[in-house]
Amino acid sequence: MSELGDFLRTRRARIQPAEAGLAEYGRRRVPGLRREEVAQLAGVSVDYYIRLEQGRGKHASDAVLDAVARALRLNDSERTHLYALARPAGSGGTPARPAGNAGVYIGALRDGARLVLDAITAPAFVLGRRMDVIAWNAMGDKVSGFSTVSPAECNQARYLFLNPAAPEFYPEWDTVAEETVSFLRRDAGLHPGDPKLAALVAELSDHNPVFRRLWASHPVREKTHGRKIIQHPRAGRLQLGYETLALPGDPDLLLVVYTAPADSATAGALAELAAEVGVGVVPA
Repeated sequence: MSELGDFLRTRRARIQPAEAGLAEYGRRRVPGLRREEVAQLAGVSVDYYIRLEQGRGKHASDAVLDAVARALRLNDSERTHLYALARPAGSGGTPARPAGNAGVYIGALRDGARLVLDAITAPAFVLGRRMDVIAWNAMGDKVSGFSTVSPAECNQARYLFLNPAAPEFYPEWDTVAEETVSFLRRDAGLHPGDPKLAALVAELSDHNPVFRRLWASHPVREKTHGRKIIQHPRAGRLQLGYETLALPGDPDLLLVVYTAPADSATAGALAELAAEVGVGVVPA
């Protein structure tokens, strides 16, 4: 089945007929809504919806995709993902967003963005395609230790699912794992057919059953801000907020900045780490 079909199937499986105002009838072999029920809720023919779920609806209109999104109760991130899967690059449809720079690799950061990153006194780093960490500032390295691994290993998904130290470093590992898979699913929708991403997914699926299960469930969620707990080997437990900002002109590059309230224990711990690398006071 196509990526689009897998995604739609997992989304209809999570909705019970009663929740959608439909009467239950007959024996259900699979959980959630039947395809004909989604078609009914979206106001399209059953045959058309089946073709869409089979990946044969490349010219679906905005109205149809929006109707399917409403029927399946997709959030904003899932709706964007639906558009990206239904209109892959080169299909002639309007993509969900510009494809961006598909050739971003470790260290590929323009000089101006590099100066901005270095000027930030809080821990910060830049995520590229496939969750590659392509650049970081002094505090970002002090907190996450990016410089201690080779460029090929400097990938957050690979660290999270393949490094045995990851569950200790991230006490809320399960939450971070789902967020990570959601990010990769979003990347896969925006860049279909990416061989490097396919290789990464295959590697993680082969070596980690949790990743394999999460990937099959098609989580899609854009995390522009939130919280993250890190058990630092020297500074102890860091309760951090984070903000994620797309770099202008480089939609595939995300600047991630960790923050902590000025009067918190985490801010104090970060200040001690900052003193070791000669960085000024870490802002709240």
